[in-house]
Amino acid sequence: MAPASVARVSQDQPSSPAPTQGAFPGMPTPLYAASPSKLLAWVDCPRRYRFQYLDRPRPVTRPQRAHTSIGVAAHNALRDWWDQSDRTPEAGARLVREGWVDLGFRDPAQSLTWRQRTQAEVTAYLQGVDPSRTPVGVERTAAFKTGVLAFFGRIDRLDDRGGELVVVDYKTGRRRLTNEDARTSLPLALYAAAVWRMFRRRCVRVELHHVPTGTVAAYEHSDDSLVRKVREAESIAADLRRADLAYAADGTDAACFPPRVSPLCQWCDYRAHCREGQQAGPEKSSWAALEESTDDRVTDEAHFGGPNELKQAEREHSDGLGEPAGPASCGSDESDESLGSV
Repeated sequence: MAPASVARVSQDQPSSPAPTQGAFPGMPTPLYAASPSKLLAWVDCPRRYRFQYLDRPRPVTRPQRAHTSIGVAAHNALRDWWDQSDRTPEAGARLVREGWVDLGFRDPAQSLTWRQRTQAEVTAYLQGVDPSRTPVGVERTAAFKTGVLAFFGRIDRLDDRGGELVVVDYKTGRRRLTNEDARTSLPLALYAAAVWRMFRRRCVRVELHHVPTGTVAAYEHSDDSLVRKVREAESIAADLRRADLAYAADGTDAACFPPRVSPLCQWCDYRAHCREGQQAGPEKSSWAALEESTDDRVTDEAHFGGPNELKQAEREHSDGLGEPAGPASCGSDESDESLGSV
């Protein structure tokens, strides 16, 4: 992932002051509410961030791609598996079949091939999962506040292993993941920080579970490394606040939403609305990620999103810099542990 500094808003200021919606003179600046997808959309491409989170009506996106359909089916099956009376690997295969999303494939034969492949992968993965060890949370909302940021997101799975809380994130892309991927993941670190704050228990271990291979990439953060990740998110949020205010003042004429042209433009859902992105190369087919090596961000919902992320973008837009619902608003912001000072 590119460093946050490369996505900083230019020094250009809005042409006129733009007070935050609902604010009055003398009121404190509200916290900036953001999910991992919102933060990473800005880092990846300010133009795409504008399309996804600011422009209304939102520009029409291209139809869903096949790799997104696979990811949705696998994630939903692994979520619903914990609600089954028969937590067997075969039950996971059944859930994939029942919840299969037949969108984006070249033809019905390709869809069937990948459904069967995904069923086999989920079955093999679940053979290594203890069905009697019910997680603390499955697709659990996690959130925290700092003096700048109101972060919120959804954790695929939260385990309690002998008193240690562990953040688990499922991945369904083709590339085998490494411990370095787990170490550098901003969403995973923020989820760990949120769990620490919400449960008042230290949480430093994060894991990427690669369903196609059944492998686990893991990293144990230090207190300091988690704080650094939170500061990184705060820095991105500060950039986003300035960008949002510039957009409120100048709309699409605001200078702080340039496209970040790269090979990713060939995969972008908004490329039809971006001349520079179209010039980066021909659009990839809806099933291209099944047949060729790709940048990992293409198949990572935290970067490129999916149906759930688009719905979340609509909710986040409802009041611009709105307060997230759920645990972000619950409980004290203080903690007895070191992360409580964040």
